[in-house]
Amino acid sequence: MNYWWILFAFDFLLFFFVALTVVYIFFFAIVSMFDHRVETPKAKRMNRFIIIIPAYKKDDTVLQTVNSVLGQSYPQRLFDVIVVSDHESEMTNMRLAQLPITLLTPNFDRSTKAKSMQYAILNLPQFKIFDAVLVLDADNLIEPEYLERLNDAFEAAGTKAVQTHRVSRNMDTSVARLDSIFEEINTSIFRRAHNTIGLSAALNGSGMAYDFEWFKSHIMKVRTAGEDKELEAMLLSEGVFIDYFDDLIVYDEKTRHIRTFNLQRGRWAATQLHALINNLRHLPLAIINRNYDYADKLLQWLIVPRTILMGLILVMSVVLPFVYFSLAVKWWVAGALIMFAFAAATPNSMVTEKWDRDFALSPILVLYGLFNIIRVAIIEILSRFYSAKRIVRRMTPSRK
Repeated sequence: MNYWWILFAFDFLLFFFVALTVVYIFFFAIVSMFDHRVETPKAKRMNRFIIIIPAYKKDDTVLQTVNSVLGQSYPQRLFDVIVVSDHESEMTNMRLAQLPITLLTPNFDRSTKAKSMQYAILNLPQFKIFDAVLVLDADNLIEPEYLERLNDAFEAAGTKAVQTHRVSRNMDTSVARLDSIFEEINTSIFRRAHNTIGLSAALNGSGMAYDFEWFKSHIMKVRTAGEDKELEAMLLSEGVFIDYFDDLIVYDEKTRHIRTFNLQRGRWAATQLHALINNLRHLPLAIINRNYDYADKLLQWLIVPRTILMGLILVMSVVLPFVYFSLAVKWWVAGALIMFAFAAATPNSMVTEKWDRDFALSPILVLYGLFNIIRVAIIEILSRFYSAKRIVRRMTPSRK
């Protein structure tokens, strides 16, 4: 057997998917450098908002989040706040109960954000009418004029889904600063750049506003922990555009520790893989029907996740020169292009005097994250394989 041909074939296949990802990210990183923001006109109508805050073991931050919401300049008669307190302490619940909000305290066996939002919708006051739903995490903070400006944005967008700009509220560790930079890169590529060329922005887990009736009917269809991916697929498959507003800020708390960072990335990779498996079959029809938003989203889920991408480029760039030198050149080029793309998509404000020290930590995060994501992906694939086998066994008639 010619082992060199096996090496060439493996290298070609791996590089094909990496190159596809690099070209995709590079293109949108360049697009993100062109400012497309326009001034949002004042809304003619004041919408009534329901603000849902799912809280799972967030005793240290949920009260700050609720207080920031209650401190809005928007008329209080035009928004209601629901906190779904899942496994919060009794002291936290007691303090929340003293605030002018609706407090729900479910006790889920397996807690997910989707279950909390479904529980909130099922327990809404029947006599109240709402126009829009705002979803916030229990560690988010918003400025006093946020709802007022969101009302303007929601009317200006004229769509059923709006994503606002999540930025970091803490930069106290190297991991938190890198997490902040990575999120800003994703925002530049998958939200700002996409809207610039007329494509839908990606949802971001919080700071999202939906048309109330649409959300009420569709949130009940969500079945996984990747609720934003499922809602995104529903929106785009129905031809609903997702608008993004860069100047509407939601402050989000970033993880401070490497282990938590990589567990988070592992969960995100698993939800992306799950969303891809469930929706990939719709790609040909999306292209035929010219639903370019949906097709782009499926392609976005098909490309290599950024952590895996950087890990593969790093490993192949270091290992291949010792195996077959000429094969490594294209990996070096891919590495240079992706680093340029990330640099172009990083806001200047994120490059501080601590940048060099933080950047030195990134290879450790990437390699650690690569192994963790591969582990999660293998578990996801195996679980689906065994589930399929169980279904086949149930459908197969038993022999007598």
